[in-house]
Order: sequence, then C-alpha cells, then structure tokens
Amino acid sequence: MKLVDSSTWVHALRRRGDLAARERARLLVLSGQAAWCPIIRLELWAGIGAASERRMLTEMEQRIPELSINDEVWQAACELADRCRKAGKRVPANDLLISACARHHHVEVEAADTHFDFLKTV
Repeated sequence: MKLVDSSTWVHALRRRGDLAARERARLLVLSGQAAWCPIIRLELWAGIGAASERRMLTEMEQRIPELSINDEVWQAACELADRCRKAGKRVPANDLLISACARHHHVEVEAADTHFDFLKTV
C-alpha cells in the first residue's frame, strides 16, 4: 500500500496532468494499493472546481482506504518539523503531517512533490 499525496492525485484527476504521475496513481488504484488520509482528502476538495473532478472525488471516497491521523501522528509531525528546521529546510505543515502518517502506518508516500524526497532523509 502507498499513501498517495495530493500532488499525484491532482495529476490523476486532470486530463492534462503529468502522464507518469497519472499512470502511477492509476496502477495503485487498480491494484488496490492506493490510500489517502484526511488531510489529502481535504487538500483535494479545497482545490477542485470542475463538476467532473467533484464526481470523481466523490467516487474515490467510496473506494480509497483512508489512513487515520491520530495524536501519535500529530506528535510525529511536530518532531519531523523540528528535525527539518534543524536541517535548515522548511516544509509545508500538510506535507509533514502526510509524511508522519505514512511512517505511522508503515507505508511509502507516492508524490509528485520534492518535499517528500527531502522528508525521506530526516
């Protein structure tokens, strides 16, 4: 299973999205390996506009497993933020939370966002 970040879902939801990211998302969904978490779902709902995207997102809510974000995940995200700051790098809070969620559930993150490449190193 992989936690698919909104950066990949955005490409998958758009006809003109990056083909490689679209294909990665498609394969994960078809194989039953795609997951998301509440913050990713919120990011997507906040960013979509077209009726077709809204229908697709509603359908995804029925099919994509959601990994929980509990107090342990929040604490791990805060600790990850501290390590990033000490390394001299600022990472958006939502990416910290997503990375902490993936670590908590022992899954990898599928992302088209370079912040996650850095987060693998801290």
